[in-house]
Amino acid sequence: MQKRVFIVHMWDGRPKDGWYGWLKKQLEQRGPEVHVPAMPNTSAPKIKPWVAHLSKTVGTPDKNTFFVGHSIGCQTILRYLETLPPDKKVGGAVFVAGWFTLKNLETKEEQRIAKPWLTTPIDFKKVMRHTSKFIAIFSDNDPVVPLNNKISFAKNLRATTIVQHNKGHFTADDGILKLPIILQSLLKIAA
Repeated sequence: MQKRVFIVHMWDGRPKDGWYGWLKKQLEQRGPEVHVPAMPNTSAPKIKPWVAHLSKTVGTPDKNTFFVGHSIGCQTILRYLETLPPDKKVGGAVFVAGWFTLKNLETKEEQRIAKPWLTTPIDFKKVMRHTSKFIAIFSDNDPVVPLNNKISFAKNLRATTIVQHNKGHFTADDGILKLPIILQSLLKIAA
């Protein structure tokens, strides 16, 4: 059965932003079917619509289904996995700039939008029923994701964590249009 990869973009993101198109092309050259869905209301993301959209896009997941999340996309993937029936298995997930805490939110509006994502608990036991393959990638100078999120991903998901130097929030504004570590990480868990 063909492997499928779903790349879930960041808050205020678009499917063709930053490194998403590069990763899609790299993966497709290796055989997987790759989807980068345009998530709903990207400027003010909400948990239920984002999880529902991802669920609809994926259809029926299986052990050949893999995920890559960027920032709020990581939260979306975790919350999606939490909703799956206990017997459903997926291949794994790579998280880029994932978070359970944030810093430097600039406006009251950003704080209002982020609050449900920060305060609605995730049942990690439910998430881990579906796969044990998690890799979480962080930058040592991310302006909004504190590096201590690395500890939370390792503790809560037993994720392998990787810290990249000077990559900011892994956006095009940070000069990140390719990110080989994501490709390497995904190929590792999909092998």
